[in-house]
Amino acid sequence: MTIFGVPLQAMLGQLLLGLVNGSFYAVLSLGLAIIFGLLNVINFAHGALYMVGAFLAWLGLQYLGLGYWWMLVLAPLAVAVLGIVIERTMLRWLYKLDHVYGLLLTFGLTLLIEGLFRSFYGVSGQSYPVPDLLQGATDLGFMVLPNYRAWVVAASLAVCLATWYVIERTRLGAYLRAGTENPRLVEAFGVNVPLMVTLTYAFGVALAAFAGVLAAPVQQVSPLMGSNLIIVVFAVVVIGGMGSIMGSILTGLGLGVIEGFTKVFYPEASNTVVFVLMALVLLARPAGLFGKAT
Repeated sequence: MTIFGVPLQAMLGQLLLGLVNGSFYAVLSLGLAIIFGLLNVINFAHGALYMVGAFLAWLGLQYLGLGYWWMLVLAPLAVAVLGIVIERTMLRWLYKLDHVYGLLLTFGLTLLIEGLFRSFYGVSGQSYPVPDLLQGATDLGFMVLPNYRAWVVAASLAVCLATWYVIERTRLGAYLRAGTENPRLVEAFGVNVPLMVTLTYAFGVALAAFAGVLAAPVQQVSPLMGSNLIIVVFAVVVIGGMGSIMGSILTGLGLGVIEGFTKVFYPEASNTVVFVLMALVLLARPAGLFGKAT
């Protein structure tokens, strides 16, 4: 069976590839949206911290014998601690300044982190094995589904939806949103707003590290693995709407699928389709698909 002259299996394969890429886009853009929406900081270091998460998984296996499941928890926690240090020592002084200062600072941090890892490990990638529990594939009849890629999609969706629920539907999320709009009022209720802001940034970068660990068995672990991806993720956030949690999730998944299908019908445009869509969305709706006009 063919669709527009393309075999059905090829279409389903690209759909799966698009969902996997879209899962990474969704988790990374979610972290960016949280940091921008609640802290008003454009965190350009997100891609570098995604790379750090993948490298921590590789280092944990190589030198400490800690497998994938351990590092899926420990790597985000370690990057969250790094995020606390960054927020407390640098970012906290920039909240009342123009966005460009936060962008320049985090861009400088990106160059520093990538340069540090490149000096130790070079630019060649390091392979990371798929965990034993998720090796192999499942025959669905119409296609063969690799178990690990199915896990990536399921884990990403679970984390994204849980994060959305906490921020949009719980009292903690209400405090977070209120703390960014009127911190003095929230402090009057006994909430430690500076600590809440610090933990919010830590959670946002922990999401990047979580995506990095998920990506380690799929692609080579390299100091430059986050450089190109972060540009696409920023485009995802802009299309979804800066600061929109659900917008980032839906746009990330949707653009991943669109990018996958573009590789089937017009491969030459697969690397630029996201940016073309961003330009069209900004022309029609400058606040993004799910953003609110200011």
